[in-house]
Amino acid sequence: MKVLYVSYEVYPLAKVGGLADVAGALPKYLRDLGVEIDILMPFHKSVDKNVTSKTGSILKTRFMKREISFELYKKSRPLGNVDVFLLSNDELMDSEEVYGASDLGLQAMSFSDAAAGFAADKGYDIVHLNDWHTGLMAVYLKQANANCRTVFSIHNLAYQGTYGREYLQLSGIESRYLDYISEGSDINFMKAGLVYSDKLSTVSPTYAHEIQTEEYGAGLERILSRRDRDLVGILNGIDYSEYDPEKDPRLWVNYGLNSIEKKEINKSNLQLLLGLPKNRVPLFGLISRLVGQKGLDLIEEIRGELVSLPMQLVVLGTGEKKYEEMLRDLQEDHPDKVAVKLTFDLDLAQKIYAGADFFLMPSRYEPCGLGQMFAMRYGTVPVVRYTGGLADTVKEYGLSDHGNGFGFVDYNGESLLEALKKALGVFDHDVFWREVVSNAMKEDFSWEASAKNYLSLYKQTLEVKRNA
Repeated sequence: MKVLYVSYEVYPLAKVGGLADVAGALPKYLRDLGVEIDILMPFHKSVDKNVTSKTGSILKTRFMKREISFELYKKSRPLGNVDVFLLSNDELMDSEEVYGASDLGLQAMSFSDAAAGFAADKGYDIVHLNDWHTGLMAVYLKQANANCRTVFSIHNLAYQGTYGREYLQLSGIESRYLDYISEGSDINFMKAGLVYSDKLSTVSPTYAHEIQTEEYGAGLERILSRRDRDLVGILNGIDYSEYDPEKDPRLWVNYGLNSIEKKEINKSNLQLLLGLPKNRVPLFGLISRLVGQKGLDLIEEIRGELVSLPMQLVVLGTGEKKYEEMLRDLQEDHPDKVAVKLTFDLDLAQKIYAGADFFLMPSRYEPCGLGQMFAMRYGTVPVVRYTGGLADTVKEYGLSDHGNGFGFVDYNGESLLEALKKALGVFDHDVFWREVVSNAMKEDFSWEASAKNYLSLYKQTLEVKRNA
């Protein structure tokens, strides 16, 4: 079985969010299962050129009304025995940010066109597409009558890639396909992937059900409901070789389940680094894009009650100005309780996973979420809203066997506050606290099980009769 895994971000070459972690890990585990797999991604301006080499090949778009060329590069050393190919065009990849191009729609369309040609020429059996940036590949592969099947993974349905009439006209997509991927005079890249891929997946079983409802379907719930038999939810994993508290070089002190007392040293050093008082009150970590999806509005709703609780809070991330300002104000008003770092810092993120007592994820929706998995790996107990992958991975302590965290269902500040108070109550009881930390660390969210599920999906996909 020969598979091409297509993603706009791949760790460690380019990372914005969880997609990069998935793309940097899953192919390696599929390779271990005997899958012949390559990765294809754009050559973003931020990618280190020293780790790549030119192949000498030029790829051109085949369907768009305007021909665009790409140079094909290859990562010098395979990523866990997986070759990584990169398509380069300096005019289109004109930003240091992965999604910051001056014309992201044109970039994604032309990349998808050229990438479809690459996949067809190389004879891949399956092309695994990820999120809206690659959605048009499903259409271009059909239009090319390519002898390969497609799997389309939804990492976040809310971001769809909708562009105006001029992109529709430029696409070169035949009229027989256009009616199914357009919205009025606009073209919807996500919709293209959902309609024309042979199989669909998303990143948790609960999210697979949620996106078929009006509340979470973002206008595409009818399409997803019609394709229910082709849609599967496969929980993401995390790379246990990369995220290992016993070996992680970014920690002040390494520790494991049998040396959990050393975690306290990481907490003390983290408090010192952040300028927070060094004391035993529980430290909550929040590492996130600072946007409404992530429950920042709930924190704003209970900000007064929050700072009155016996706890400290550290926030790491960037996002909407209103939330950045709200958090900055909290820090200024309560410097002994709140530390805010409005940046993207992988080193500090690891120190927070290891040094915090609790990890906060009060998301409005969360397709899978990796933060809660990282946190549990490091013995940091999650406090979440039970939605999407959070509902699939966090079990309420005291209500379920082997409870590993705390959470709430109703999306409002009062429910969040109740969950926080329950978590704080358990923290104050040493026996219960040791139990919930132990339960969290014993969870296995490694990629082995997920990779086997994807391999099964690939096998099912190969059995699909291809309809033009």
